[in-house]
Order: sequence, then C-alpha cells, then structure tokens
Amino acid sequence: MKKIYFTRHGQTIWNVENKICGATDIALTDLGHTQAEELGKYILAQGISIDEIRYSPLMRAADTAKHIADITGITCVEEPRLKEQNFGKYESTPRNGEEFKVAKREFVNHYEGGESMLQLAQRVYNLLDELAESDKTYLLVAHNGISRVMQSYFYDMSNEEYAAFGIDNCRILTYDFDERRY
Repeated sequence: MKKIYFTRHGQTIWNVENKICGATDIALTDLGHTQAEELGKYILAQGISIDEIRYSPLMRAADTAKHIADITGITCVEEPRLKEQNFGKYESTPRNGEEFKVAKREFVNHYEGGESMLQLAQRVYNLLDELAESDKTYLLVAHNGISRVMQSYFYDMSNEEYAAFGIDNCRILTYDFDERRY
C-alpha cells in the first residue's frame, strides 16, 4: 500500500479572525508554531514513516513544514504547486460570507483576479499523479483549499461536499494511492 500524508498549516491570525487567507502570505500565530511542533512530535511518537515533506511556498505552510522537519529529521522541499488557491477579491474577507459561499460553488470562477478551482485541481492532481509514481512516502503541508482537492482526488464528492470539506490546523490525513475511489 502506497500512502501519502497531508496536513494543513498551523493557525494564523486570519484563521482566528475567520478571514480567507488564500494566496496572501500570512504568518503563523504562536499557537500555530506550537501546533506544528506538536505534529512533528506526534509523527515521531506514532512511528509514521515519511521519506520527504513537500510544502507550499507560503510562509504559514513553509514554517509548519520546517518545524516538523526539525523535530523528525525528515527532509523538506518547497513545492510551488501546493500554494493555496488565489481567491481574488475574496482574500481577507469573512470565510463564511454569503457572497463567497455562492461563488465557491462555481468551479470555473476566477473570483475577479484569482484562480478557478479547476485550475487549482489541475496543478494539484498533476502533482499527485507524479508522487503516485514515486517510491517515496510524502507528507504534503499546505492549505485548506488544497485539502479539498486532495480529498476529491481520492474520493468522489458532490459539489456541496467539496465546497464544505476542510480540516483543522495541523490535523494529519492519510490517503492510499491503491485505494482511490473514483
């Protein structure tokens, strides 16, 4: 069984303020740094075997990955395709804003200057296809938007399920390339 692991970066101030971070480069809070360190300790304690960490170039994910690497000794490499979706005019607006909820259901929407979900899926699916061919086991450190694409790569989802999917900061998910359900 070939596994791949995924985690979302640690907490940011915009997470606390319920704002959309998107492609805006927002730093971790003190709690976010602690969450990342705790995840590194968890990976060690559970004996999770990971060959390489790949992380988004945005500082919140990069710092999370580096904390995990410092604790576990796992090599980490920046992966530009893991950058969060650019939500255009919605960046820094409330995550639960009514207009954004509607716009998020339109997969070819560019959010007036952003990136469509289809463009996001293309770059992340291409990355996952490449990693599936490798002999390595990876931990991907990225963002909530990337978590949706990861989930949809491995499992069929309705548009509503896709739009609603998300994970907590520094929660680790496990996927098995041999058991993709589509």
